[in-house]
Formats: sequence, structure tokens, C-alpha cells
Amino acid sequence: MATGSVENNSSWLKKLNLTWVTRLFTSSIGRKMVMGATGLGLCGFLVVHLAGNLFLYKGREAYDGYAHALHEQEWLPLAEAGLFALFLLHIYLAFVTTWENRRARSKSYVMRESKRQDRVIAAPVGSPSNWMFVSGAVVLGFLILHIIDMKLQLRPDVQHYAEHESFANAIAVLSNPVSQVVYCLGTVFLGFHLSHGFSSAFQSLGLNHPKYTPTIKVVGLIFAVVVAAGFFLLPIIVPMSPGLVEQAKQVEVSIDEAPAATAHP
Repeated sequence: MATGSVENNSSWLKKLNLTWVTRLFTSSIGRKMVMGATGLGLCGFLVVHLAGNLFLYKGREAYDGYAHALHEQEWLPLAEAGLFALFLLHIYLAFVTTWENRRARSKSYVMRESKRQDRVIAAPVGSPSNWMFVSGAVVLGFLILHIIDMKLQLRPDVQHYAEHESFANAIAVLSNPVSQVVYCLGTVFLGFHLSHGFSSAFQSLGLNHPKYTPTIKVVGLIFAVVVAAGFFLLPIIVPMSPGLVEQAKQVEVSIDEAPAATAHP
């Protein structure tokens, strides 16, 4: 019975023919396709995330209502896990692709130098691929700080309130000078990363065409500017809005004036 069960499982796996998955992650073209797909998925997340952050401009009631409705969703932990996996996969493929490109370029330079001993060919430091890696690394650092600020609330120099006070916590983070500088720089690098990554994702997926590629590049540039500007303005406009800051201060006053909670057995 056990042998028959193993044979049936083996036959079932063969029928699935999952060898294409292996080829997808072992071939250079396959990895670029997956990186392009994950990149477009992350672009979709940025749009949704920016749309949610725009509720900050409407005030405490609107933003806290949005945050409360979001955190009530049962699928949120699954979505966060999927998004985290998407980030990790995109970052991993970026490292692998960059390493392979540099190794291949190094071999090419060695071959060329052996043919022309009187000429040294330098690596194209200013190439888009190199800058994409650098900008991606900066965006990753910005993302880590953002998670520490908003999700983990571990910044000792930022006053965090109760977990359900999303609006006051966001105002506190965006009003912090360190956050303002890092967030502004991070969104600039994010814009650069998107300006090239959006159109290259379509190319990696084989969706480039002489007729449509120029349009895709223009759309990608507009998308990068809109998204980057949307995030860039948050740490500038929000802390400078007296009405929004006053609403956050009301949370601090209400917490200070609230009676101490009675411990329950």
C-alpha cells in the first residue's frame, strides 16, 4: 500500500509538470520575468498605499476610520504575508540578476583586454542597471525605517500613542526631523527607481513593442513622478498644517486626562 501510494504521488507530480517553475527561477530570462511581475505587483501596492495615506489630509476621523476598517479585515494578515514575500522575492532576484550581470561583464572585459592590451575598458558605472541597484538599496533602507516607524513603533525619538491612534502616530512620525529628511530622500530614490523599473518590467515580461514601448516609458515616467511626489509631500505638508497637528495634540491631551485603567484579573 505504501509503495503504491508513493508511485501514485510521483505520477501525480509528473502530470503537474512543474519543471517550468524550475526553469523560471534558474534561467536568466525567467528570473527577469519574475522580477518584472513582482515589480508591477509592488507598483500596485504603492498606489493603494498612497491612496490610504491621502486620508491624512482629511483629518483624524477619516484616517482613523480608514485604518480601523483596514485592520478589521480578516484577510489582512494573509495580504501582508504575501506582500512581504513579494518584496523578498523581488529583492532576491535583484541581487542575483545584478551579480550575474557584473560577472558576465567582468568576463567580457577580460576577453576584450586580452585582445587589446593597450586599452582598458572600464565598467559602465552610470548604466541604468547599476543605478537601479543603488536606488533599490536606498529604497529598501527607507522601507525598513518606515516599518520600524509605523508597524513596529520602535523609534525612541518618536512619541507613539495607543495602537488604535493611527492618525496621531502618523503625525508624530512625519513631524520628526529625522523622518522628514529620510522620507524625502527615500521617495526621491523611489521615483528614480520607478521611472526606469516600470517600463523595464514590461520589457522583462516580453510586452515591449516598437509601437507601444515609447508610450509605456512616458506612462512609467508620469507614474514615477506622481507616486514619488505624493509620498514626498506628506512629511512636508502634513506637519505644516496647524489643523492636523492640533487634532494629533488632542489625542495626547485625551490620553493624559484619561483615568488610569483598572487592572482585570
